[in-house]
Amino acid sequence: MDRKVSLGLIQLSAGENPEENFEKTLSAIEEASRSGAQIICTQELFKTRYFCQIENWDYFSLAEPVNEKSETIKKLSKIARSNKVVITASLFEKRAEGMYHNTIAVIDADGKFLGKYRKMHIPDDPHFYEKFYFTPGDLGYKVFRTKYADIGTLICWDQWFPEAARLTAMKGAQIIFYPTAIGWLPEEKEEFGDSQYNAWETVQKGHAVANGCFVACVNRVGFEPSPDGNGGIAFWGQSFVCDPYGQIVKKAPSDKEEILIAEIDLSMVEKTRIVWPFFRDRRNDSYQDLTKKWLED
Repeated sequence: MDRKVSLGLIQLSAGENPEENFEKTLSAIEEASRSGAQIICTQELFKTRYFCQIENWDYFSLAEPVNEKSETIKKLSKIARSNKVVITASLFEKRAEGMYHNTIAVIDADGKFLGKYRKMHIPDDPHFYEKFYFTPGDLGYKVFRTKYADIGTLICWDQWFPEAARLTAMKGAQIIFYPTAIGWLPEEKEEFGDSQYNAWETVQKGHAVANGCFVACVNRVGFEPSPDGNGGIAFWGQSFVCDPYGQIVKKAPSDKEEILIAEIDLSMVEKTRIVWPFFRDRRNDSYQDLTKKWLED
């Protein structure tokens, strides 16, 4: 029997004013709901520009608590309840003085705050200085039992690690969402642009295939100059949903904002896992070395 669910991916550009970005996203959530979306996901750190291009203590002031009492969660809960939609929202979390996380909040269709996931893998590369800002997650890999589907939540750099997708799927995720902020450095695009994008899309399609689940990746779009005047990032958009065979269900463009609406059939998860029983055939008794950093000769 078909089990249709409609996903809404909010691919936007970000301005300098966090409140304006927030209101823009709330409006996009409303529009996605009117277009039939039942589970809606924002891009990574949607309330701000991608501030991790530089290391600057002032940006810690952008962080906020992520719990039922926070104003952001209250507003998201209200819009989720009034539109009967599930919302996954990527936020800069202030956990305590001096401790901050890159966090996803999940709100069910009745407005209930179901919990949060804290980004586990933290990059540190030119224009992606996240280790300066974010403490690695300590909540483990999470699955949230929402009204419409059991969803897993991972964030951007997590998408390169098959272990994260596997453990999330093993907890019952039918869909894995990846809020993302990834793009080209202008000086690299001509030589490496196609290869970088292809690797990004391919690895996530591979997670869908290997785990027999849907993957939904939400990226931002537009050029954001580095605050220090040293280049910037051209975010490549192209948010997409793929099915358990790695086939693209729907994809957004690379050069403009879009509220991507994609209908999927959750019954495909079980059907695919019966045909390709990867979980049945896992040799988990032979994987102990995966807990090691590296294997010496």
